[in-house]
Amino acid sequence: MPTTVNAFGAHETGQPLVPLTLQRRDVGTHDVKLDILYCGICHSDINFVGGAFGPLPTSPLVPGHEVVGRVTEVGSDVTRHQVGDLVGIGCMVNSCRECENCRAGQEQYCLKGHTLVFGSPDPVEPGAHTQGGYSEAIVAPEDFVVRVPETLDPAAAAPLLCAGITVYAPLERFGARQGTKVAVVGLGGLGHLGVKMAKAMGADVTVLSQSDSKREASTALGADHYAVTGDGQAFTELANTFDIILNTVSAPVNLPDYLGMLRLHGTMVNVGVTTEPMPMDVFTLCQNGRSYVGSLFGGIAETQEMLDFAAEHGVTADIEMIGAQDINTAYERILASDVRYRFVIDGATFADLKA
Repeated sequence: MPTTVNAFGAHETGQPLVPLTLQRRDVGTHDVKLDILYCGICHSDINFVGGAFGPLPTSPLVPGHEVVGRVTEVGSDVTRHQVGDLVGIGCMVNSCRECENCRAGQEQYCLKGHTLVFGSPDPVEPGAHTQGGYSEAIVAPEDFVVRVPETLDPAAAAPLLCAGITVYAPLERFGARQGTKVAVVGLGGLGHLGVKMAKAMGADVTVLSQSDSKREASTALGADHYAVTGDGQAFTELANTFDIILNTVSAPVNLPDYLGMLRLHGTMVNVGVTTEPMPMDVFTLCQNGRSYVGSLFGGIAETQEMLDFAAEHGVTADIEMIGAQDINTAYERILASDVRYRFVIDGATFADLKA
């Protein structure tokens, strides 16, 4: 039978989130149900409910796509997980599984469109939309549920399900390793994990930030160097320096300035999301045979690989734990850049909500 759970979500675009209840579907033969222990808050959650990505795709909308929980029920044909397992759900919970991209293990680029963990039409329940991790429990197909190593702090591991894989996938794809020079633009939720992942891969890491305010924090995270870009001098001093530039900021940057910092055949990867245009200087791109690419989180196999890598190297997010009742305040603080570096909701607090 479907289960009623407490949740926190939005009824209208741009309005505060409120306590509510929602129905979780019955567990199908290939489904896994988990009680949510922790759920990270991502800037994309704010973009969805705030209207940056357009009107709410459904009302109510329950965000949350950095979910860690314990399996409480499995379908009769489930083979990957069992009751009691520590598991995670990230940005998506389904895809066509048949297109070229899905067969390549890149379900995030499904040619028919992947199913987001919240706000997408649910192929399992025609007429319904998916609802995310700001809730007590969730049901998802086993193929889109990953194993979270027990050696990881489960609360600090939650942001790995989005922020962690978002930085890991391009660093792995473009060959970050011992001796690679990596620059991370911005030191927020994505950026601080970009530093940690790149260092764990053996890279020489520089943080690029507009002011000097995060220099000490950068060093504490393990970065080798720090450069202030606000006055423009760093773009000259560090020209032709980096193999990989990981841009994590969710706002426009001057692309020619950053592209000029790439060495021969270097690559700048955009993982921060902005809806505003960023003009490109093709001449700067052509010099040194540089590349500019975008990257969208990662496939399921990549996500599992990332979690295992994180466990091996002790990589987790720096977090601030909050209760469900504090989600709106957390949104305000994220918009004010007042968090180091990721809010995580204690799943136990959803039980105390009154819709």
